[in-house]
Amino acid sequence: MWRFGKWTFRLTTTRYILMALVAIMVVAAIFRFVLGLGAVTNLNDDWPWGLWIGFDLLCGIALAGGGFSTALIVHVLHREKYAPIARAALVTSMLGYIIALVSLLFDIGRWHNCWRPFFYWGYHSVLFEVFWCIALYTLVQVLEFGDIFFERVRSRPLKGILEKAMPFLLILGIILPTLHQSSLGSLFVVAVDKLNPLWWSMIIPFFFVWSAFFLGPAMVTFEGSLAARAYGRQPETEVYQSLVKVTMWMMIVYLIVKIIDLNTRGVFSLAFNGSFESNMFLLEMIGGIIIPIIMYAIPSIRKSQQGVAVASFLVVAGVVFNRANVNFTGMAQAAGGSYFPGIWEWLITLGFWSFLVLAYCFIAENFGILPKEEHTVSHAAGAQKSIAG
Repeated sequence: MWRFGKWTFRLTTTRYILMALVAIMVVAAIFRFVLGLGAVTNLNDDWPWGLWIGFDLLCGIALAGGGFSTALIVHVLHREKYAPIARAALVTSMLGYIIALVSLLFDIGRWHNCWRPFFYWGYHSVLFEVFWCIALYTLVQVLEFGDIFFERVRSRPLKGILEKAMPFLLILGIILPTLHQSSLGSLFVVAVDKLNPLWWSMIIPFFFVWSAFFLGPAMVTFEGSLAARAYGRQPETEVYQSLVKVTMWMMIVYLIVKIIDLNTRGVFSLAFNGSFESNMFLLEMIGGIIIPIIMYAIPSIRKSQQGVAVASFLVVAGVVFNRANVNFTGMAQAAGGSYFPGIWEWLITLGFWSFLVLAYCFIAENFGILPKEEHTVSHAAGAQKSIAG
């Protein structure tokens, strides 16, 4: 156990390994910033977007969708029964967006010019809008977290200011991610001759924002199940089984719209032509959409903690698979050449996500992001459990 004043952090074998990965990432980052992209990546003119954009940015932001979807359900639709999980969803989302921003910085060729979008506005660029929305939403989430932070670090004036600003922040926290989630899809609309028709569509912005929204409750459920197991708490099974109904109905809409879109464009048969792209598409749709819908629809599975966790994991994996297919599988034939992430790219990505896990654990153990009664249980059980390790 590490202690510094009133702050604590459990040290386990797993956490030592994660800290080692973060340290390696820092070393790799120094090489990247000093020597440039070519020294640490396998990127080339055919493949300008690699692991950091395809996974850390696109997938990271989608996985962080639990923040805005939970905020919408709890604070706008006033479904107060989901309030116990809202704080943990906010923290996960905030950390995910911070990693997305950092990964974007890593991927910029001339990283030292990263300040330019703040002063030289490229009104006609979708990327400009995406950058501003991601940057502003990250700031909004940090401010929202300030309301939790100042419960532990006493500062009544600052907490009072944040409480007054919270309604405005919540509205921004729903509008901004809605804009940039769809804009990330818009980036691929222009790739009409490059992206495989199974994924390209004029309504790909809708698919991006819709999938990010239905991913939110699934990610919160999966993450909450892991946290409950790691901290020896009773999982919020009743909340989760109700919350994933939102995901199930939204996925049904997604599936119907997807089929109609493929049929309308006359490319539905491509899904069954036996090519590598069609197999990856079917794997994404069956494993990440259809099977979870069936599992959520069966009450005995949905009311089981293990069942709801497994179904939610499939949803999370399905959306990650979708983003990877859009960025890599669907573009491979048109891009030509080849790309496979180099060792330094993998190490930096592993360092990013190791940092996210460690930061979540630190926040969970020092701030009130878990339900109060569950937080109490966690301390009692925590002494007998090896946390996150």
